[in-house]
Amino acid sequence: MNKNRLMSPGPTPVPEKVLLKMADTIIHHRTPQFQSVLKNVNKKLKEAFCTKNPVLIFASSGTGAMETSVVNLFSKGDKALVINGGKFGERFGEICKAYGVEVVEYKVAWGEEAKPEKVEKLLKENTDIKAVYSTLCETSTGVVNDIKSIGKVVSSTGAVLVVDAISGLLADEFKPDEWGVDIVVSGSQKGFMLPPGLAFLSISEKAAKMIETSDLPKFYFDLKAAIKSNLKDDTPWTPAVSLISGLDSVLDIVLEEGLENVVARHAKLANVTREAVKAMGLELFSERPSNAVTSVKVPEGVDGGALVKKMRDEQGITIAGGQAEFKGKIFRIAHLGYMDGYDTIAAIAGIEIVLTQLGYKVTLGKGVAKAQELLK
Repeated sequence: MNKNRLMSPGPTPVPEKVLLKMADTIIHHRTPQFQSVLKNVNKKLKEAFCTKNPVLIFASSGTGAMETSVVNLFSKGDKALVINGGKFGERFGEICKAYGVEVVEYKVAWGEEAKPEKVEKLLKENTDIKAVYSTLCETSTGVVNDIKSIGKVVSSTGAVLVVDAISGLLADEFKPDEWGVDIVVSGSQKGFMLPPGLAFLSISEKAAKMIETSDLPKFYFDLKAAIKSNLKDDTPWTPAVSLISGLDSVLDIVLEEGLENVVARHAKLANVTREAVKAMGLELFSERPSNAVTSVKVPEGVDGGALVKKMRDEQGITIAGGQAEFKGKIFRIAHLGYMDGYDTIAAIAGIEIVLTQLGYKVTLGKGVAKAQELLK
C-alpha cells in the first residue's frame, strides 16, 4: 500500500479542515446565510489578491476566467499582444483567435522569461493594441515573469495588462495594484488549496471602462452581470456553494499566516527543491524559476515518461511531466499550496529511487541530505 502524495502544480492537496468544511450541510445560495459567507469571501479575496478592485468568482476552471477576460474587453477585429512562453500563454492566444481578436504574438522560448523591453518595442510598433496578456508563473515551464517591469511598460500606454496568476498567486510575489495589472485571473486548485471548480477575476477601473464597448458574444461570462451582482454580494448564476464555503476557510488560513509569510514559505520549499535536484546532478530548466513549481531536465538516456509513471504508480507520488515538445524531456515538482518540507523530502527521495531504477547514476540520499540541510 502506498500513501499517495500529490506533488503536481495543480490540483494540489486540500487541508483536512477545509475538506470537513466542504462536507458540511449545504445551504441554499439565495439566502441571507450564504450571502453572509459570500460577503466575507469577497472581502478576504481582495486581501489575498493584494487589490482594492472587485474579485469575481465563477464556477469554472481557470480557463473560464481567461476566456472571460477576452470576451469582455474586445470587439471583433481588435488587437491583443500575447506573450507566449508556454502552454498557458499559448492558450490566451487561442482564445483570442477563437473570438476573432487579432493576435500579435511575442513568442518566448520555453524556459526563458519574457523581456519587458521586447513588450515595449511591440507596443510602439502596434499602437492599436488594446490589451497585453501574460502569465505570472508559466506552469508548463516553471518560469516566473517580471510582471512588475512589464506592468510599468503597459501602464504608460492605453492598453490594459491581463495576467494569468492561476498557479503563481500566493506563491510568487505579486502586487497587481502597485504593478499596474488591470485584470488578474486565478483558480481554486493551486495556491488556494481547493479542488478544481472555482475561477477568479479581478478587474481595474481602466479595464472596466473597456467592457462598455465590447461586442463579442458572452452570456455566462458577462462581466457586467458579474460586477452588478458582486456589488450586492451575490452571483448572477448558481455558485459552487460547497467550494465557496471551503474558500472561506482557506482564506482564513492564508490571511492568518500572512501573505508575506505564505510567499516566503513557498520560496523556501522552492529553494530546497532546486538545491536538492542540483545535488543529484540534475539541471534546472527554467532560467527564472517560480516558487510554485520546479522544472527539471530529464537526464540523457532516461525515459521521462517512465519516470513520471513510476513515481505515481510505484512510489505513490504524483509529479508532472513536460508538455508539447517537452513531453518526456522535463519533469515538474510542485511546492504549492498545502505542502511542507516533508512532502518535498518524500518527492526528492522518490526521484532518487526511480532514477536509479531507470539507470541514472545518483548517490542515494544525496538530494535528500541537501534538502534536510536546508530545512533544518
